[in-house]
Amino acid sequence: MSITTNRRSFLTVAGAVAGALAVGGIGSANAAAIKKSPNGKPLAGVFPIGWSPCTPDNKLDLDSMVSQQKFLNRGKVAGIAWPQNASAWQTLTSDEWHAGADALLSVKGKAAVVLGVQTVGFDLNKSLEYAKYAGSKGADAIISLTPPGVSDDAIISYFKALGSASNLPMLVQAVGEVSVDTLVALYQAVPTLVAIKDEAGDPLQRAPGLLSRTGGTLEDFSGAGGHTFFAELEEGFLGTCPYVGLSDVLQKCFDLYQAGKKRDAYDVFGRFLAFDSIPRANEYVCIARGVFPEGAIMRVNPPPPDAPRMGRRRPEGPITDAQKAEIKLALDSYVKPFLVA
Repeated sequence: MSITTNRRSFLTVAGAVAGALAVGGIGSANAAAIKKSPNGKPLAGVFPIGWSPCTPDNKLDLDSMVSQQKFLNRGKVAGIAWPQNASAWQTLTSDEWHAGADALLSVKGKAAVVLGVQTVGFDLNKSLEYAKYAGSKGADAIISLTPPGVSDDAIISYFKALGSASNLPMLVQAVGEVSVDTLVALYQAVPTLVAIKDEAGDPLQRAPGLLSRTGGTLEDFSGAGGHTFFAELEEGFLGTCPYVGLSDVLQKCFDLYQAGKKRDAYDVFGRFLAFDSIPRANEYVCIARGVFPEGAIMRVNPPPPDAPRMGRRRPEGPITDAQKAEIKLALDSYVKPFLVA
């Protein structure tokens, strides 16, 4: 047996069904594909992209970072990935990255911590430092976006280096023009790679090829705020990386689906979508639920130059008191029975 096979086997869940109970009862059909971290935490389910909450003077609020991780543990959410795009990773200093990582890792519980290690300019030496730090501090996994504008060989070389630096399970966030062919080659070359968060095209269209060509052993995750998660579950996806605010509701959807209660899962997913349609809901829900204090601000990445708008238009101006009241009313009137945290 090769070293690559041995290392990948180490990351595969031993006794998959028993281990999967920690995230709510994974059905046996998908159990064989589920990996777990060195800490024994299954790397499947809902892994929201954590916020980078700040005080009104734009300082990273470490107490709120801790509160965010405690919230996910109360909600029985599988884990968190931080910092990625929704975390405004491009704005974080090295000191802020380390402090935020330490804050998340200080919280003990079942929610896994997946640390994002890409850096501005994709400075490999700095990313290797982050990856080594993640491994030394007991993180469950690492994640990185694919470097932009480089060859397939360069992408593979980048992730091989990250994998060797930490030896932790790794997720890849595919963006830009990264093809399924590239992802398959990456999976074959990097033994620590366990999942793809696919945002380089339509993940639903790409999933059949990605899953079949990796023998069903690579986990397929999605993003896009979780808006197509139910359809993705039908295609065999084992995870999603939405926003934090209703991640416990999406985790309940995932758990019900994996337990074979698909109609119940569909109903829960409908509540998630209905709430998310409310203007400014995602922006305010963590404050409305008491995770962050009133007045907290969320860091955002600077928009790329000349980038076209994607998805829904970002609201302009401060959120109004009327919008806050509507969000709180919807939570209490329509979503409360489905909340876990």
